[in-house]
Amino acid sequence: MVMTPETKQAVINEFAQKEGDTGSPEVQVALLTARIKYLTEHFKEHKHDYHSRTGLLKLVGQRRKLLKYLANKDVQRYRDLIKRLGLRK
Repeated sequence: MVMTPETKQAVINEFAQKEGDTGSPEVQVALLTARIKYLTEHFKEHKHDYHSRTGLLKLVGQRRKLLKYLANKDVQRYRDLIKRLGLRK
């Protein structure tokens, strides 16, 4: 994993609902988004890294499932999250 513990903690602190929150959908989606952004930059240089591309697709699917769960549970939290992360329109 390329994310350093400091950057991971910064993402957690930014999206946490309360102190010590690492399991909320917002935090999980934010961490997945950071990893996805790193991998997309990685693929600009390494076009033939097919094994990592498979892992990227799994991460995207996992993020999609978490976003779907959050949209069904609380639409306002979902809208706030995609706005903060810059996902979709």
